[in-house]
Amino acid sequence: MTSKITSKASIEKQPVAKRKQVQVSIVEDDRILRDSLSVLVRRAGDLELVDAYPDAESAIAGIPRLPPDVVVMDLNLAPPGSGRKSGIDCVAAIKAALPALQVLVLTVYDDADKVFEALRAGASGYLLKRATPDEILDAIREVHSGGAPMSMQIARRVAESFRADRQPAGELDMLTPREREILGLLAEGGLYKEIAKTLGLSTSTVRVHLHSIYTKLHVQTRTQAVLKYLGR
Repeated sequence: MTSKITSKASIEKQPVAKRKQVQVSIVEDDRILRDSLSVLVRRAGDLELVDAYPDAESAIAGIPRLPPDVVVMDLNLAPPGSGRKSGIDCVAAIKAALPALQVLVLTVYDDADKVFEALRAGASGYLLKRATPDEILDAIREVHSGGAPMSMQIARRVAESFRADRQPAGELDMLTPREREILGLLAEGGLYKEIAKTLGLSTSTVRVHLHSIYTKLHVQTRTQAVLKYLGR
């Protein structure tokens, strides 16, 4: 009789599936910072550097050819009046070409207008360059998993801005209490599975609610939905 029990030795010999690394590209005009970010990504075991670009033009041409999962984007890529594309232009262009791409802005700008410009263009997260290396790596991982990381200073400025400017929106009145609750958690940066756990729902149920929210608000992405929720 052939034994159906698998020996310990045979179990140990079975290959373990290697977890796919998060593919990252960098767009930064400062060579020293670009090199530093490249080294930071390379040294992270769960991340892999695809490419690093010095300006918007090379990024717009190169990123669609070698698509990463996440792009770390500087906004100050060209001086005003230079005729060259800015970081905002770059975000909009690569998101148009690759809608599923996640963009993490890493910049010195901390004013609310720049934040909303970047979010409207398609960015999913916004970090200041004073962030620590660990904070940058965590933000890359978070934005890849569906989060919307922001520096504390940025989140405070955004909150102050929408508290001052928020106006009632007729489209929001069409949402059910549950949909408003989900959208509120989404605006706080919650991941789908975190929202599901908080509300005692399944992830698939949360996705159904989000589809309804997007339809009622006439939007296609979580960022657009959150901006409407914040009254911008």
